[in-house]
Amino acid sequence: MYKGPNQKAWEEVPNPVITQPTDIIVKMISTTICGTDLHILKGDVPTVTPGRILGHEGVGTITEIGSAVTSLKVGDEVILSCISACGHCDYCKQGVFSHCLGAEGASGIGWIFGHLIDGTQAEYVRVPYAETSVYLLPADVSPQQGTLLSDILPTGHEIGVKYGQVKAGDVVAVIGTGPVGLAAIATAGLYGPAKIIAIDLDANRIEQAKKFGATDGVLSSETDWKKQVLALTDGLGVDVAIEAVGIPQTFAMCLEIVRPAGHVANVGVHGKPVELPLQDLWISNINISMGLVNTNTLGTLLKLVGQKKIVAEAFVSHTFALENIIEAYDVFSRAAETKALKVILNA
Repeated sequence: MYKGPNQKAWEEVPNPVITQPTDIIVKMISTTICGTDLHILKGDVPTVTPGRILGHEGVGTITEIGSAVTSLKVGDEVILSCISACGHCDYCKQGVFSHCLGAEGASGIGWIFGHLIDGTQAEYVRVPYAETSVYLLPADVSPQQGTLLSDILPTGHEIGVKYGQVKAGDVVAVIGTGPVGLAAIATAGLYGPAKIIAIDLDANRIEQAKKFGATDGVLSSETDWKKQVLALTDGLGVDVAIEAVGIPQTFAMCLEIVRPAGHVANVGVHGKPVELPLQDLWISNINISMGLVNTNTLGTLLKLVGQKKIVAEAFVSHTFALENIIEAYDVFSRAAETKALKVILNA
C-alpha cells in the first residue's frame, strides 16, 4: 500500500467485493512491480492517494463474476490489462482505451489499477469492465509470461515502436534499457529495422539489450556518445529515437540524435517539465509523440509470445513470494546494483 511519498507498507486489508454488474474478482497468481510504481512512491503521481494498493499488472484466476458478465466464468485464468476499458465510450470505440470515459472516477483515464482504485499487488483484486479489460490466458502462455503482457510489452510496442513509426531499414535508438526500453527493442525487431542502438549509463543493461535484439550499444556516460551514435547512421542521425527513462536529459538526448524528418517517441513517465527548443526544431520536420498505452495490441503480442516470436520470460531477473514484496521493491529500486529487470511476485 502507498502511504504517501517515499512510504509503503504490506498490510492486511479486507477482500474486495463486486460493486458493479460488470466486475469480476480475481485471485492473483502472478504480479510485478513497474517503474511507474516507483514514480508514484516518489510523489510524481499526486492523483494516487495514501492507502491505495499499488500494481497494475498480473495474471489470476476468476473467483466471482458480476451479474452482467457472460463471456467469462469462475475458474478462468486471465491476464489483467493495465488499462480498464468500458468498451462503449467515444474513446473506446476509437481504440483509445487509455482515455476511457467510463472508467471509475477516471475523468478520461483508463489507467485506474493502483492509481484511482486498488491494484494488483494483493491476493485478490476487483476488476471493473472485466469483459473488455482482461484476456484469457492460453495454454501456451505461462502466468509469468502473461504478467509481462499486462503493461511493459504493449507500452514499448505501442508508444515506442508504433508511435515512432518504425519501419524496415530504419536505424532506431532506444535511450534507457530498463524493462520498457527492452520491450521497445524486442518489438521493434518485428518491423525489420536495419539497426537498433541501445543507449544507457549501465554497461550491464546494454549487454542485456543485445539479448533482446539490439545490434549495437553506446554508453551514454562516455563524452563522445553522440558521435558514436551518429557513426552508426549515415551521419545524419537516427530515424527513430525512443525515450524510455522519463527525465529531461534523456529527452534532450533524443532531440540531439534524431535526423530531419525523423521521429522521437517518448515512452518515459516524466515527473518534471522538459524544455522543448522549438526555435531549433521547427525547421527539422521531426515528429514527437508520447502517450499512455492503450493495450490495443495486447492480443497480437499474446499470440507472438505463445509462438515464441517474443521471449517474454527473458525479462524476468528475480522472483519473490508476494508477501516478500517490500524486499522486491528494494531490489527493483536498486536495479543498477542488483541487475534487476522485472521482478515477478507469486501469490
